[in-house]
Amino acid sequence: MSHASLLAPVFAQVAMTFILLFWMGRERYAAIARKEIDVQDVVFGDGKWPKKARQVAASFHNQLEIPPLFYLVSVLALITETAGPAFLALAWAFVISRIAHMAIHVTSNDVKLRGPAYVIGVFILMAMWVDLGFSVIF
Repeated sequence: MSHASLLAPVFAQVAMTFILLFWMGRERYAAIARKEIDVQDVVFGDGKWPKKARQVAASFHNQLEIPPLFYLVSVLALITETAGPAFLALAWAFVISRIAHMAIHVTSNDVKLRGPAYVIGVFILMAMWVDLGFSVIF
């Protein structure tokens, strides 16, 4: 497996995280500029931002929870040179699940849809760890 093919889903996940970071900043700056909120009201992060700014921020922060395990398993697979086609397919499936989760989070925010997208991503990530474990051990 080439380094480029293995790192492509990692780069896609990182790109989505940066997109959410800048989107969150834009939403917050716009809310302050429109005088919807006084900056002193949010200095300590007490959640007084407008709804859209909170949605995007929650989605951004969610990218800092489970995805670090994705980054780690990907780097370990790269270092151990154990990633095969199944691992790569799982990596892309994980990223797709995260894109779906993000899209739901910043639009309808329907937990009945968002929850399954999250859980699917977690199971895919677990499968990546199992794949790596078996590849390293056997």
